[in-house]
Amino acid sequence: MPETRAERLISNAEDMDAIVIVNDGEPFLDSTFWYLTEQNSGVFEGSFAIVGKDGSLDVIVSILEEEAANAGKGEVHVYHNREERDNFLKDALKGCSKVGFNTHSATYAGVQYVKKTVEGIEAVDAGKAIGATVSIKDAKEIEATKRACAISSQVAGEIPDMLSEGVSEKEVASRMDNRMRELGGTGNAFDTIAAFGAYSSEPHHMPCDYRLRKGDTALFDFGTKYDRYCSDMTRTVFLGKPPEILERAYEVVREAQLAGIAEYHDGAKANAADLAARKIIDESEFKGKFIHSFGHGIGMEVHQDISVSPRSEQILRAGNVVSAEPGIYIPGVGGIRIEDTCLITENGCEILTSFDHSFTVI
Repeated sequence: MPETRAERLISNAEDMDAIVIVNDGEPFLDSTFWYLTEQNSGVFEGSFAIVGKDGSLDVIVSILEEEAANAGKGEVHVYHNREERDNFLKDALKGCSKVGFNTHSATYAGVQYVKKTVEGIEAVDAGKAIGATVSIKDAKEIEATKRACAISSQVAGEIPDMLSEGVSEKEVASRMDNRMRELGGTGNAFDTIAAFGAYSSEPHHMPCDYRLRKGDTALFDFGTKYDRYCSDMTRTVFLGKPPEILERAYEVVREAQLAGIAEYHDGAKANAADLAARKIIDESEFKGKFIHSFGHGIGMEVHQDISVSPRSEQILRAGNVVSAEPGIYIPGVGGIRIEDTCLITENGCEILTSFDHSFTVI
């Protein structure tokens, strides 16, 4: 059975002679590089992680990254100029014909550089093999994810103390971001969403200068990173009594989330959770107001290669980390979303984020 991450990856790509992870200049960096090398430091622009047919891992880096690279996995090759980098690539890919690339993140220029340097290789898409590998977390990854979730969960519990009439979306989002850093987070998993009042009906609203008023919804979608692994959660509360329609919507969303989570277990169809939650919402007065999927994979990227949508044909496996986030959105009135990060287990799932799911009026 494959033991290293590189061995697990190449075992999922049996038709490939090698897989090349290409880092171009920032922001065109591939989290798969850090997954394979198990690094938590360094930038690694212009670097390569090459997985051979035998599960070997060659890591080609500039002199700027030598110390960081030597602390990670793989055989490190340090280049001082373009010629040395070219030669390391040629050696690592010698005899290879079909070479996989992560076409979801590699730049066109990066792939063309490898093809030009190593003549005769055929570039193929290794995206499915990469997705199948990184979606099943090992113990080290699960521990980092749990640490990230603990941090965001603590911040969720502090949200009521950050809210008062007249505070702006930007102000609260900034306080949450700073607090996650203070608690040990190593950066945001994504830009924090703080949406007040009618803005909460926009699932991807970015914080603006709008100030909280009595009766407003206050929806927060946020997460932190710990050792590069993400958390993702949403909490929806209210400053004073909201319109009754939003009270009813909140209870429907809470019921829908429980129905979806009940479908989370090893071997389950990924669409089952979405369909269960969607049934609850569509049988209520809010039919058609759940306008996104129930969940997605989470790892070093906050959106990873698992789709918990009604059309998904994927099968959940123990070790998957996925979100559970049903919502109801009423334009001009407000929106409700409740989200947790969940670890799929043999017999069910473990909810990694924690906060009070009850209807909360501040």
